[in-house]
Amino acid sequence: MGSYSFCIAVLVMFNLSFMGFSASLNPYFYAKACPQALPTIKRVVGAAVKQERRMGASLLRLHFHDCFVNGCDASILLDSTSAFTSEKNAVPNANSARGFEVIDRIKYEVDKVCGCPAVSCADILAVAARDSVVALGGPSWEVRLGRRDSTTASESKANVDIPSPSMDLPELFNSFKKQGLNMKDLVALSGGHTLGLSQCRLFKNHIYNESNIDPNFARQRRATCPPNGGDSNLAPLDPTPASFDTKYFSNLVSKKGLLHSDQALYNGGQTDYLVKTYSKNFVAFSKDFASSMIKMGNIKPLTGKRGQIRLDCKKVN
Repeated sequence: MGSYSFCIAVLVMFNLSFMGFSASLNPYFYAKACPQALPTIKRVVGAAVKQERRMGASLLRLHFHDCFVNGCDASILLDSTSAFTSEKNAVPNANSARGFEVIDRIKYEVDKVCGCPAVSCADILAVAARDSVVALGGPSWEVRLGRRDSTTASESKANVDIPSPSMDLPELFNSFKKQGLNMKDLVALSGGHTLGLSQCRLFKNHIYNESNIDPNFARQRRATCPPNGGDSNLAPLDPTPASFDTKYFSNLVSKKGLLHSDQALYNGGQTDYLVKTYSKNFVAFSKDFASSMIKMGNIKPLTGKRGQIRLDCKKVN
């Protein structure tokens, strides 16, 4: 603990010197204390995505699901204790959230290169999300850093605050508004579904019982998602689930959104114009996505003396 305390003291000293004692996040938080931190995260994420392209979407999703529950504080990474039940057990995460072992690998490699546990798990999640998007052909952005890790988690908050794939547009808007995000953020961040896969149980009702879906597309999806059983069978969220592009939005215009909440963004409502714009303009989508990711990453971060820098992302120190 002596070397850990010394390491944290040095980190605080470096950062207070150029942050002017501000509690706000800063992209250069580790620039002096551990300049190899970000390159190390990029290297490990790149290797993980190269091994399994789907991992990029999984790491992006972890950051999203973390930030929507009490802010971007790495609470999603904590295992259950006698004091709380893990957010991993919440309905939006159980048997679907993945990539935890990659975060553990990043934490190990970053602590090794820094010489001590200097980088928070919350910051690792934020940077890994950005590096995953870049690895799959998406935009980059300056991740603001200096988050600290929570000492608790909330399964009940995760069940309530993480948007559901069955939500309509007003519900989605309210869910995002609760986090300080607006309509443009909702559509741009939903564009993260240009990456990854979804389980049959999450879109079964949409392909069997709803009308705002292309009949041929519904038929195609039913082939691997039977009305009874097959709940964990996977389908791509767009035609190119390992590439960051605009096909997610093109699909919505063609009524080929996989999830009910996807198609809700283009269903005669006030977000139709944004979906159309992004479907035709990769630059506009990339720019807005990057801006919204920065905004999301700034949801209620723990800074200063609040929280801690976990030695192990899975448990409180």
